[in-house]
Amino acid sequence: MVVVPLREEGYKDKNMARHLGANCQLCRRCGDKLMLKGNRCLTPKCVMERRHRSAATGRGRRRRVSEHGIQLIEKQKARYTYGLFERQFKRFFYISERQPGITGDNLKVMLERRLDNVVYRLGFSDSRPQARQLVLHGHIMVNGHRVNVPSYLISEGDTIACREASIKKEYFKRLAEEIKSKTIPGWLTLDREKLVGQVVTLPIPDETLAKFDGKSIVEYYSR
Repeated sequence: MVVVPLREEGYKDKNMARHLGANCQLCRRCGDKLMLKGNRCLTPKCVMERRHRSAATGRGRRRRVSEHGIQLIEKQKARYTYGLFERQFKRFFYISERQPGITGDNLKVMLERRLDNVVYRLGFSDSRPQARQLVLHGHIMVNGHRVNVPSYLISEGDTIACREASIKKEYFKRLAEEIKSKTIPGWLTLDREKLVGQVVTLPIPDETLAKFDGKSIVEYYSR
């Protein structure tokens, strides 16, 4: 396997986070839809949709959450969304803290630059966990080189493509049809025929569509 080092000094992601329980449990813990199961999260089968219906009918119990509890929930939202262990997430946070600008915004951009996230944003997968598998199994090329490190940080001008040998597989044949209707963020471009994407520019915080509050995460680690 080809292993490409991270471009941010001091961060090395050897083992990806694994959650052995149901992904829906993570959404329930955070009280928000984290899109961990792809298109299923957009259907009435989503556990959060059922939860909202219960709340609307007066069922379900609300509990008071302390300020620290709110900060913890925001931190966990970010962790669960991008699939990181606590130690990995802390490293991303401390790197973001050393960069110029607002730490919370820097964190959002860094997480969005992860290769598995970019594969998801390009529409090569229905969810980030699925994108992580594509990267780990060697189906993704960056600038013509096979990269199997999900935490690899992309840069402006990078080209992300599906490996030529992988395109012949049934999954990618279906993808070639399904991707025609998918929406791509403005900081990326995609050749839908060749399944080749490019990073036009690095994302700004507002383009990350982050479900978490960066300020609360900064306050959590500053206590």
